[in-house]
Amino acid sequence: MKTIKGNIVDIQNHLIFKGEITIEAGIIKTIVEKEHNVNHYILPGFIDAHIHIESSMLVPSEFAKLAVRHGTVATVSDPHEIANVLGVKGVEFMIENGKQTPFKFNFGAPSCVPATSFESAGAVIDSDDIKTLMANSDIKYLAEMMNYPGVLFDDEEVLKKIAWAKHNNKPIDGHAPGLRGEDITKYIAAGISTDHECFTFDEALEKLQKGMKVIIREGSAAKNFDALIDLLPEHFKNIMFCSDDKHPDDLLLGHINQLCARAVKKGIDVFKVLQAACLNPIKHYNLDVGTLKVGETADCIVIKDLKDFKTLQTYINGELVFDRGKVNISDVVFDNLNNFNCDTKNVENFRFKTSAKKIRVIECFDGELVTNEIIADALIENGNLVSNTETDVLKMTVVNRYNNQKPAIAFIKNFGLKEGAIASSVGHDSHNIIAVGVDDASICKAVNAIINLKGGICAVNASEEKTLALPVAGIMSDQDGETIGAKYAALDKKAKQMGSKLNAPYMSLSFMALLVIPSLKLSDKGLFDGKGFKFTSLDIK
Repeated sequence: MKTIKGNIVDIQNHLIFKGEITIEAGIIKTIVEKEHNVNHYILPGFIDAHIHIESSMLVPSEFAKLAVRHGTVATVSDPHEIANVLGVKGVEFMIENGKQTPFKFNFGAPSCVPATSFESAGAVIDSDDIKTLMANSDIKYLAEMMNYPGVLFDDEEVLKKIAWAKHNNKPIDGHAPGLRGEDITKYIAAGISTDHECFTFDEALEKLQKGMKVIIREGSAAKNFDALIDLLPEHFKNIMFCSDDKHPDDLLLGHINQLCARAVKKGIDVFKVLQAACLNPIKHYNLDVGTLKVGETADCIVIKDLKDFKTLQTYINGELVFDRGKVNISDVVFDNLNNFNCDTKNVENFRFKTSAKKIRVIECFDGELVTNEIIADALIENGNLVSNTETDVLKMTVVNRYNNQKPAIAFIKNFGLKEGAIASSVGHDSHNIIAVGVDDASICKAVNAIINLKGGICAVNASEEKTLALPVAGIMSDQDGETIGAKYAALDKKAKQMGSKLNAPYMSLSFMALLVIPSLKLSDKGLFDGKGFKFTSLDIK
């Protein structure tokens, strides 16, 4: 039997009292008021209501070791990334690896594999696969329905996937950036109950008023906290927090606890903040996670105060998994799975011959997944479109990693590189190789570094080639979080030394192939107009 003393935070009844909690066989046996001199606070653990574990570049068992340091006891996890590489086999890998830790991963069935027909993925998950996955008790929900055009236009395969979720009484997550009016009304009517893609106050408010749950996202690249947090005081019962995509260096620093601290600093009632961070995901997704009640599992945390939310201890199923700096989660042995099948490229592969005077350019925004389409002057050398470092319009490529195909070429503004190139095989959604650089030779060098690793991220210039291998599906490491966090931070620093002004250049790069987020993106098949949902031309003749 374990006993914990502290200021007990009863979120549901808006009470804080000095007390003592006893835990037996992983279950809270008693919660009693009791005077003592202990000043720290006890509350339910934090829950990330929407995350792709793969974006931490860590397998679930290693992700858990970092998350518990910050009081996170559970996640609502969409294994969409590995599914696009390995299909159902990848989903099963995530579930089994996560099961070997006490951490409460709650995986969904990826609804969009591939995300669109306009890119090359490594696998397909169809409605028959969804039927099988939905019947699995380890699958808690149908993960984000990114194919909102399919919903709006009654695509038969999309509706079958939704129907299987309903048949199994499991929630359906949404993904509808900027969708408003009659379109969002129809999307919700299909049974889709959440959205984490809101990027304006008015958009989120409309979705809340129409019955959706809004998940406020603050990840390594997409940051919507400031735009949406003022909705929390009035709508706290229907709001949750998530990171969506969290790179390892950021995860070393904090998680959902950081959002709580920022919300409280803004003067928002701490009980409302904690309801969003700790309780709402449990109710919405029907999670087996304790809420600090007698008879429930002891999934609770001890924190220093209700301002900074610094975690002192984390308990999951009554097990002390983090104790004042020490993580008590064992290593997990696993086999690396991958799907990487393309040959190295030559510089000529990245040439783009044209005589056009103008080109379409992807305008990248720091901290946003959405992009803009702008028109820029073409810079041509020997008939080849090249990067213009003076105007910061740089050549970009997406290279199919599943087959030998001609690289797709585009141009992008705001990456800021003055030398070399950066590249990654973390390229949402299909995880082909994506690179941006100041010249064709550097781009080729960076792409080939990724091909030789069979997955990873890199930064190259004339004198140096820095790499981080990602041998698990080409998107995750087989090493521990601290090691990968340090290596990733070094690469991030290198990219910024080479000129990038973006807060998270590799995370931003990974989303430049995310076709389901407007406006202009690049897939391995070509430049894509996300508003018209069709390919478009790079050069304007």
